[in-house]
Amino acid sequence: MLTKRYMASVKNLPAILDKIVEGTAPPKFTTSHLKTIGFTSSNDRAAIPLLKDLGFLSEDGTPTKRYHDYRNAAKSKKVLAEALREAFEPIFHVNENPAKADRPAIRGTFKSVNNVSDRVAEFQTMTFLTLLDKADMSGDRVPKAAPSRQEVQPEGGDQEKQTPPPPAGRSLQLRHNIEVHLPATKDIEVYNAIFKALRENLLD
Repeated sequence: MLTKRYMASVKNLPAILDKIVEGTAPPKFTTSHLKTIGFTSSNDRAAIPLLKDLGFLSEDGTPTKRYHDYRNAAKSKKVLAEALREAFEPIFHVNENPAKADRPAIRGTFKSVNNVSDRVAEFQTMTFLTLLDKADMSGDRVPKAAPSRQEVQPEGGDQEKQTPPPPAGRSLQLRHNIEVHLPATKDIEVYNAIFKALRENLLD
């Protein structure tokens, strides 16, 4: 996922995030709530759809578990970091630890993935970098689940090449295939000698 949401002016975005931590969670995060906490500019309204794409709000504006987790100041930066990795995933494919110095590459990613103009890509880049400045990206990612026992290959070879044990109560039967390369000759005695030797050494 690469969100298309952006703010044309990010001047108040850090303060809006700070208010989420400082204040109480409203039943619905709406434009009226933004005005209540001091953000009356029409530019600030774009924060609401952005917070939805970050997983802070549900589609109807209800604060989510991530919103409430973010209100814990001790881990808010980590919570925002995970939100950024999800909402801006393609950027982290280009650079696992993006920084302001990567602005041209980040802008190019927005332009190509979202199929937007240079102007919109710049707004999206500006929004991302402002959020990035409020996040702590230094921690380890959530580890992948350990492979199941069926997925673990036995040491020393491919699982498909391992011979399964015989079912209980049945003896193990082995079959050998022997190839004999006969020489090109018209002397029948040569063939008789070969087959006689096979009979004596293998069949008796």
